[in-house]
Amino acid sequence: MTKYKLEYIWLDGYTPVPGLRGKTQIKEFDAFPTLEQLPLWGFDGSSTQQAEGHSSDCVLKPVAVYPDPARTNGALVMCEVMMPDGVTPHASNKRATILDDEDAWFGFEQEYFFYKDGRPLGFPTSGYPAPQGPYYTGVGYKNVGDVARQLVEEHLDLCLAAGINHEGINAEVAKGQWEFQIFGKGSRKAADQIWMARYLLLRLCEKHGIDIEFHCKPLGDTDWNGSGMHCNFSTKYMREVGGKDYFEALMAAFDKNLMDHIAVYGPDNDKRLTGKHETAPWNKFSYGVADRGASIRVPHSFVRNGYKGYLEDRRPNSQGDPYQIASQVLKTIAEVPTGAARKAAA
Repeated sequence: MTKYKLEYIWLDGYTPVPGLRGKTQIKEFDAFPTLEQLPLWGFDGSSTQQAEGHSSDCVLKPVAVYPDPARTNGALVMCEVMMPDGVTPHASNKRATILDDEDAWFGFEQEYFFYKDGRPLGFPTSGYPAPQGPYYTGVGYKNVGDVARQLVEEHLDLCLAAGINHEGINAEVAKGQWEFQIFGKGSRKAADQIWMARYLLLRLCEKHGIDIEFHCKPLGDTDWNGSGMHCNFSTKYMREVGGKDYFEALMAAFDKNLMDHIAVYGPDNDKRLTGKHETAPWNKFSYGVADRGASIRVPHSFVRNGYKGYLEDRRPNSQGDPYQIASQVLKTIAEVPTGAARKAAA
């Protein structure tokens, strides 16, 4: 039997953005534990905005498990928060009630800033560095500094070793701003992995005295880009059938549900979605081929392939909850008839 360090990870009850929490317990197993072998575990919900002090017990229910590359015999355990009965989802548990479809594929592009001493990494103590331009996909000390690339490379390795489907990294438009991409089949799987990748990044940066700033517009109304979490999505029907008529009906549904999407696409998005810095205005829906100033960017490959493939919703921001984002995308898609139902509606 081997003693395993199980890091139970969950989302707290803070609003408008839940925070990541984690605590460790030691359990013995013959081999790396399966999800079914992991027990429920209680915690003090009064310290995480999830219960009152006079009735503080909440329960962690494991829903996904990954190897923890930073620990010997470690496991990262993604959890849902349940009520004391261990069965009823807590009100803060958004994962339990979202739409899911294993044939729906999601790719999230998580942008963020490295922060040190209250400012983006590489910013002077007062004022600003040279204007945006050379930083996006930049190379060299003057563009990316001496620690950022070390961090993103180590984070990439940690994610891959944990079995997270990390698909790439790049320096972003503003100095100190970076991005990583996660792909998953099914809304829960993709969202679980985004949250776990966020956790690994935050934990990694602790030893360097660096924070991660996920706010979508940390530099305010300046000529510096904000941070998004663009959501690339497709369903089996979009990939295999599609067609221009279906695409136009889909865009009409996204237009109709504009405010439902904005409501779950992350806080303060009106500060980021201004029509500047490669964004569309938050209160107006648009789409366009290769248009990074549209709400939804339509890849050239999608059109060339007979309006089949994936689309990119550029509105979700860097603090958005991927569970709710993916679920809202699926809700809107579900409103558009497919196959025989589509022909009957016509």
